[in-house]
Formats: sequence, structure tokens, C-alpha cells
Amino acid sequence: MPPRRRRGTGSAPAVALTADRIVDAALAIADQEADLDKLTVRRLAADLDVGVMTLYGYFRNKDEILDAMGDRILGSMTLPEQVETDPAAALRSLGHAFLAMMREHPSVVRLLSTRVTDSPGALVNAMEGVLDRLAQAGITGGHAVHCYGFLITYALGFSAYESPRAWGRAGDGVEARRQRSHFYAGLSRERFPHTVGLADDLPSLPTDEQFADGLEAWIAGTVTRLPTAGRAART
Repeated sequence: MPPRRRRGTGSAPAVALTADRIVDAALAIADQEADLDKLTVRRLAADLDVGVMTLYGYFRNKDEILDAMGDRILGSMTLPEQVETDPAAALRSLGHAFLAMMREHPSVVRLLSTRVTDSPGALVNAMEGVLDRLAQAGITGGHAVHCYGFLITYALGFSAYESPRAWGRAGDGVEARRQRSHFYAGLSRERFPHTVGLADDLPSLPTDEQFADGLEAWIAGTVTRLPTAGRAART
């Protein structure tokens, strides 16, 4: 099939429309809105300056576009540069890698919560790559499956909670934290004595420190149950 062209409005050269460009545009909309319901084929076509029927030459329906988005995000997950052989270090780095992926593409939280992705492209990094890193750290078999399941669901749940709470994000959340603290402090002290008393601390709920605290607590309990921990204790 010859490449389709974006309709030009002037003398600028037309830009070829490809499946990759469609997925890029779909991700941009979904990540910006953090709501897959606002990603419609009509809006996607408008953003790409093409007709709706043109998109159906690449994807049969919105579901196929959503699947392609999941493939793109999961398949391009960035694994830690350093390969850790220590179990605790490997679990720590992979946990933060999952969180980074979900923060980079907030739409993946909804995608993973509503769809099952079975394509090789999606599984290559976010599953096979993670399992390989676990194996290199001596975490194999059912232990690897347990660890994988916790890491992805913990990051998924944390990201879902954090996403609408801007005050939890590092860097850009200072003013949002101030406003949230002001909100808690303004509640009725008679009805909310603990909330008002902790007004300065409550905005720290969905922060990096909270994620790390939960991850470290789980790692501490998990590594003691790994077969490698038992062998190390006997030597």
C-alpha cells in the first residue's frame, strides 16, 4: 500500500501518514488528557489533518489503535542500564523502571487496567526483559513470577493514585502542595482534627519517597524468602 499523505494547506511538503505517526498522535492525546475516553477516532483524525476513513486504512477500529499504543509503551520500556546481580538491587531498579514508564505515559495506567496485551512487541521489554533481569539476579521460577506481579501492579496502583494529584510529583508540585495543604488546613477542626493537624504532611502522600518506602519494605521481606537468601545464610 503506498504511503498516504497528509493534506497540505500551503506550499509546505506533505508529510507521509504512517501507522507509527497515528500511534504517536494517539499517545499524545491520551497522555495529555489522561483519559482514554477522550481519545476518539474523529479527534485523532482532526489532529492528523486527515479524514476519519483514512485512519481505517491503517487500523480497523479504536481497539486496534489502543492495542498498538499498549505495544508501543510496553515494548519501549527502558530497562535499567546496569544489570544487577544482587536480588534487592535488581528489584529496586526494576520497580523504579516500571514507575518511570507509567509516569512518562500516563495513559498506560488505563490501558493496563482495561486491556490484556498479548503481542510479542509489548512483551519483549516489559515482561521478557524484566524476567531476564530477575533471572540474572538469581530470582527464577515462581519467585520471579511473584516478584514481577508485585512490581508491575504496585507501580500501576501508585501511578493511578498519583496521576490526578499534581502535588505528589517532584519538581512541578510545589505550588500544588501548598494549595493542598491550605485546603486541609481550612477544614473544620471539630470534624477533621487529625486531617487539619496533619495539613502540612498529607500532601506528601503520592511522592517518590512514599513509593520508595513501600518498595523497600516489600523488598526487605521478599529477599529473605528467596532460595538464594537461604543458601547465603548457610555459607
